[in-house]
Amino acid sequence: MLLIPSVAAILAGTQSKSIGIFYLQIPHQTNVPQSEAQARIAVNSDLVVLPVTVKDRKGQLVPDLQKDEFRVFDDQVEQSIDVFTAEAFPLSLVVLIDDDLKSADAEQMAPSLRAIAGGISPSDEVRICRFDLRFYPGEGFTSDPGPLAAEIKLAQDRSAPSTSGPVPWVGSPSDHPLSVGEPPISAPTDLGHAPTKALDDAILAAAELLRDRTAGRRKLILLISDGENGKQFNHFTYGDTLAALLQGNVSLYSLAVGRNSFHRKFTTMLNYANDTGGDIFYAAKRDALEKLYSRITEQARHEYTLAYRPRGNDRNSNYHVVKVLTTREGVLAKSRPGYYTTQVANAPQS
Repeated sequence: MLLIPSVAAILAGTQSKSIGIFYLQIPHQTNVPQSEAQARIAVNSDLVVLPVTVKDRKGQLVPDLQKDEFRVFDDQVEQSIDVFTAEAFPLSLVVLIDDDLKSADAEQMAPSLRAIAGGISPSDEVRICRFDLRFYPGEGFTSDPGPLAAEIKLAQDRSAPSTSGPVPWVGSPSDHPLSVGEPPISAPTDLGHAPTKALDDAILAAAELLRDRTAGRRKLILLISDGENGKQFNHFTYGDTLAALLQGNVSLYSLAVGRNSFHRKFTTMLNYANDTGGDIFYAAKRDALEKLYSRITEQARHEYTLAYRPRGNDRNSNYHVVKVLTTREGVLAKSRPGYYTTQVANAPQS
């Protein structure tokens, strides 16, 4: 189990502050007894559990595959699937909200947060968290609509456009009086602005909150952000954070906020989604954001679940490469690309 002591310091030091896709529609039920598949996963800690999304060439979910249409490889060795189900799993969800958006983006995002509750079923548990330079862990997981609504309202208020002025950008190291013989810069350089948030640390802290949630649930982070990341403010690297996500079997879904939907600033969000078997969605306007919340949770809830006991893989490695294929033509199966079996000392870097 991955233990990162410094995360406790992050949590302890935080204080709250004053595209056409077909989605399965399965009626939500209260007090649904745990299924056989969920029960087997919950009591077998040696199983590798893979949530798998399958889409066709148009990006539509494919809901009718059978067990014998999947093939799973662990370190290039084909595995026997011990547990297979297409049933809905309850979610343990951390909604991780960027608290330092540009005013125009915050103006669209903040009012949309109320729609998050529409994608939550009675069997789910949700925790609302925020981040900027620090991580704000919220009040805890809840399945109660009342406290959830209050937490969403608080996040909405705190994430609204700032009334303070912009943080001044400190000039680059080359901003200095010219020395004798030093040529001047031929044209002005757009240095942009200084990112004032620690994205990697926030995701890792969210993963730690999910680590000990009940087995047999789908563990998920929904990251709502513009993707900016001040690497100098992070205590942990992309590799550290990815290792925590993979070892905790946490999938990350990214909701990229901003008008430049495919700008390179979203690369980190895209990488986290791809490397954990999650997905990424883009939205700039409030109405688009509101529609996506329930779609994201429905996709995560209704993924296929494959589980197996590793046989014949590389026992000398603590990281194992996984590949999931389907024999049906014209569709693509997507899952996390690997998992850790022991405490991570040196995680792969992005």
